[in-house]
Amino acid sequence: MSFAPVLHAEWLKIRTLRSLVVGLAAVVLVTAVFTALAGADGSGDTDGDFDPLFTAFFGVNFGQIAAITFGAQAVSSEFQGGALRVSLTAVPRRGRWFAAKVAAVGIPALAVGLLTGGVSLAVGWAVLGDRADGVSWGEGLRAVVGCGICLALMALFAAGLTALLRSGVTTLSILIPFLLLVSFVVGDMSGNAADLLPDRAGQVVLHESWDGLLGPWAGLAVTAVWTSAALLAGWWGVHRRDA
Repeated sequence: MSFAPVLHAEWLKIRTLRSLVVGLAAVVLVTAVFTALAGADGSGDTDGDFDPLFTAFFGVNFGQIAAITFGAQAVSSEFQGGALRVSLTAVPRRGRWFAAKVAAVGIPALAVGLLTGGVSLAVGWAVLGDRADGVSWGEGLRAVVGCGICLALMALFAAGLTALLRSGVTTLSILIPFLLLVSFVVGDMSGNAADLLPDRAGQVVLHESWDGLLGPWAGLAVTAVWTSAALLAGWWGVHRRDA
């Protein structure tokens, strides 16, 4: 079987599973809600470190939780009820099947991520009002594109780990505390080393200015390296283990 029908079959799985469709919608909704809350707070406006662009994209910190949930669920469904055996019977070449699964997760995640970026920017500017006057259209466009890429990479990162661990619950039990505690809280106390964490590196592109180790696109490249490593590990797990 060629790649195109395999990709079509994997896309049908995602499109017809309500939990995955809801998960993609949650990426947009959660990001927009937390962006609105952050912009309406205004507690940091007098702080010299106030970044109106990142405030407009603050909700991505929480929207990425929905993105990794989508990636984990899309792959973990294959390890329930013998679904993977059926998939590999239809597509014996495991590398081709895994590539189709990755594409079926990454393409809609990127599309929804770009939509999320646009919605987040619009909500952020609406809530911030005059406080966002210093943000240029070029910076806003860069952040929208970067938001889409970052969320897609995080979804694929979770997909790769799930393929390795064979459990969406285990993957989320690792990643959610990491994103909310280790990266979000502890990372602030670890200096520039935290800039190399997958989520924080990818979010550099959402800042108007950044004095850390990485630039906007270099940060996304670091996240891409993490994601590539996770996908490679996931491919190894699918290729070497029994279905």
